Amino acid sequence: MAHMESLWPRLAELPLVVESCEYDRLHAVLAHEFQRVTTHVRLVGDGTDGLGEDVSVHVENGTSLHETQPTLPLAGEWTLAGFCDHLATLDPWPKPPEWEAARRYRNWAFESAALDLALRQAGRALHDVLGLEPRPVRFVNSLGLGEQPSIEHVRRRLARSPGVRFKLDAEAIWSPALIDEVAATGAVDTIDFKGQYGLEVKDPEALGALYDRVLAAFPDAYLEDPHDLPEIARRLGDHLERVSYDAPIHTAEDIGATPLPARVVNVKPSRIGSLRALFEVYARCARERRPMYGGGMGELGVGRGQIELLAALFHADAPNDVAPSAYNEDDPPGGLPASPLAPRPEATGFRWAA
Repeated sequence: MAHMESLWPRLAELPLVVESCEYDRLHAVLAHEFQRVTTHVRLVGDGTDGLGEDVSVHVENGTSLHETQPTLPLAGEWTLAGFCDHLATLDPWPKPPEWEAARRYRNWAFESAALDLALRQAGRALHDVLGLEPRPVRFVNSLGLGEQPSIEHVRRRLARSPGVRFKLDAEAIWSPALIDEVAATGAVDTIDFKGQYGLEVKDPEALGALYDRVLAAFPDAYLEDPHDLPEIARRLGDHLERVSYDAPIHTAEDIGATPLPARVVNVKPSRIGSLRALFEVYARCARERRPMYGGGMGELGVGRGQIELLAALFHADAPNDVAPSAYNEDDPPGGLPASPLAPRPEATGFRWAA
């Protein structure tokens, strides 16, 4: 059953005891040999711990939490809402981040750790407190096709997990032949144009041709974050039911303010950055019967399981960009988990059992 009102009040008054905070480095080599680094945030209190994951720094540059080890005034007895309000008054950055969105990513790490700790201290699981039943999670593997685009990364994953489906980052340098090859797999649920990051469009003609080819080759795929250009809006006029937005969505109010009147929302908890705002987004989508799917940011640790758990509770049967982390490796191992993932929330806390 969809909840038309925010479920945040069911969590807000959870008691929370914080005694200390620790930071642990995580590292992996992802597709196209991308060196990914994240940080586990570990809040400790009352004989247990709570985990969150900071995805704000892709490559260590002196600003990651495990490098700076900030000593923040987090210790005390709180409610979960009171802790989150206090957190909003602190600055865990040694200098302003390059991208303002990184502040939300880092805030999410602390808030998700606090939720995990509060639930573990209460001896309860997230789904129990929310009154929701986790369901099997359908997922896609989010992937770029490389600087010299090739279908090989798609084929490699299909060989390891024949039923896997994809969300692909489209680029104007995709050739017609490559688009035909990828479409022939029948395995693409979402095309991400990444058109909402303010990046310069170097060749508008080539970009328009890309949209024309994608619209023809993938007639059922979601079309995520299209470019905000008049010539693109004209092309998408007959496809608005499958246009979705990710990058502009930080609050429930953003849902009605996207460049095109799209209905589909990629709910990305780390981009939203706060528990209160996240549950308001879920509630608005439920009230307006908007399709939702989940999104990740290359999590390597507990953060991946947390977004899989949220997908299981709020939008399980959707092309969720929450594939287990092993799918994002350059050369994924055999025996990858198949979609849908069976629900496996831990007995207490905000965690997906390993």
